[in-house]
This record gives sequence, structure tokens and C-alpha cells, in this order.
Amino acid sequence: MGKVEFGSAGKFLLELKKEFEREDEELVKIAELKRIEQGRKMMEKFVQKFKRAARGSRYEGRSLVEEFKRSMSGAIRRKLMEAKRPPISNEQ
Repeated sequence: MGKVEFGSAGKFLLELKKEFEREDEELVKIAELKRIEQGRKMMEKFVQKFKRAARGSRYEGRSLVEEFKRSMSGAIRRKLMEAKRPPISNEQ
């Protein structure tokens, strides 16, 4: 186990607070990502909102794609799934 030195209790508490703030921010981003739904928004506006929420959530790869599919309009999701060559990334 490594030894970490902070020099003072104040520095330790500052670092501890920073770490918890990062975790709190990440949890807020995840919650926002899970609440997003396209509804009647145009896809372009929806994608912008989704990307803002995804930034800082640590979601990536397959889990991010699945969250995107979940949040998009059901009609669009069905059309994408029925496509001959369905997209395999959010960019597509």
C-alpha cells in the first residue's frame, strides 16, 4: 500500500472535497442522461442535448449507444432497427 502525503490536514480535506465533487457531478450527469427523452424535439436539437448530458457522465461505447437508443423517439428507433444497415454508433 502506497503512502500519500498531503503536508497538512487542510490540503487533505481540499483533495477529499474535490474528489467527492467530481463524483457528485458525474452522478448528476448520469441522472440527467437517464431523464432525457427526445419527445417532439428535432433530432439535431435532441442530439445536442444528449451530448451535453453525456459529457462528464463516463458513459461510453455500448452503454452510451444503448442510452441514446432508449431516449430517442420510438418511431425513429423502430425505423433504425428495421434498416438494412442499422447504425452502430451515435455518430451514424
